Amino acid sequence: MASLTDRYLARLITVPLVGTLVIAAMLLVLDKMLRLFDFVASEGGPVSVVWMMLANMLPEYLSLGIPIGLMLGILLAFRKLALSSELDVLRALGVSYGRLLRVPYLFAIALALLNLAIVGFVQPYARYAYEGLRFELRSGALGASIKVGEFTKLGSRMTLRVEQSRDSGRDLSGIFVMTTARDGRSLAVTAERGTFMATDDPDVIILRLSNGTLVHDAPNFRTPRVLSFAGHDLPIDLPKMEAFRQRGGKDLEMTMPELVKTVRNPETPQQTRNELRANFHFRLVEVASMFLLPMLAVALAVPPKRSTSALGVFLSIVILVTQHKINEYGEALGALGRVDPLISLWVPFVGFAALIWWMYHIVAHVPGGQPIGALERWAAKAGKAIGRWLPFGRRTELPA
Repeated sequence: MASLTDRYLARLITVPLVGTLVIAAMLLVLDKMLRLFDFVASEGGPVSVVWMMLANMLPEYLSLGIPIGLMLGILLAFRKLALSSELDVLRALGVSYGRLLRVPYLFAIALALLNLAIVGFVQPYARYAYEGLRFELRSGALGASIKVGEFTKLGSRMTLRVEQSRDSGRDLSGIFVMTTARDGRSLAVTAERGTFMATDDPDVIILRLSNGTLVHDAPNFRTPRVLSFAGHDLPIDLPKMEAFRQRGGKDLEMTMPELVKTVRNPETPQQTRNELRANFHFRLVEVASMFLLPMLAVALAVPPKRSTSALGVFLSIVILVTQHKINEYGEALGALGRVDPLISLWVPFVGFAALIWWMYHIVAHVPGGQPIGALERWAAKAGKAIGRWLPFGRRTELPA
């Protein structure tokens, strides 16, 4: 019977957990996608960069979505048991809440370890790769410096303008190129079509032009020389790109062992040490909070008798977001050095744990206990009051 109950609970938890995690990740990705498209378009970069940047943001989104998925997966599973009276049957058979929490805690332990691996080791590398793509996009290392319809300087002595670009930049049309030399010579080229070609030298590319006109001028020329051509190869020296910084320039780019190592380094400035310690404890608190979610989910999942209120689902999201924001505030205080991170982050965590334990104790050990019973009653009264004022909530008597 116990194994059947465990499998049944696991199935009830898995479906909403996976669904919530996927939906939360998709919403975060869609929100970020719109901003990335605007950023890449303004920098003139290729669309493929957006997908690479989003892929590097996925670990951060998963670290935010996993606690939400765990909470709602357990909460919706126990809510279904409560509304269908299956929870009452299990309790009548002597199955305690502690026994029912065995499967949820297996999920919590596995997902907490996964989240620790993400925030402690995967996310720093992904964050660094994301910042590297932003740097390359702004510096033009991804071909983002050539913008259609604008005059673009390639180095200090070349100006390029392209009217249209098709096939991801392989087919160019309406091309104008102007180059100058130190001795006063200049070369102006217009062409109907063109394409960039790679060379053996990584610092030089060839702009292969077709059907155009070349105007060559120099101080010793009486008149500029004009030449029409069907095909012409113009070498272009790529501008020197500044190398991107090494990983670890920010605390978000350090793994947890690297944070500890840097904090213990006596040469690390005190302000940097405060920021790294605050970030280290912030990651630990975020992971440790996941072990409290099964008890919180059970406390909010069971509505009062003869009630189908979903207030607990709403409160679960509010509590998770509030606790996350409090942790962020505690990290900021610790980074400024005003409060030790052990106090600014772990004291609220202890208070959060005490509140959850009290709510779980009321549900599990107090007969008929309901930790949010007062809020349920207030919400029910508010719903009735709003219903009386809304047009569709009023009753209309038909004439006799």
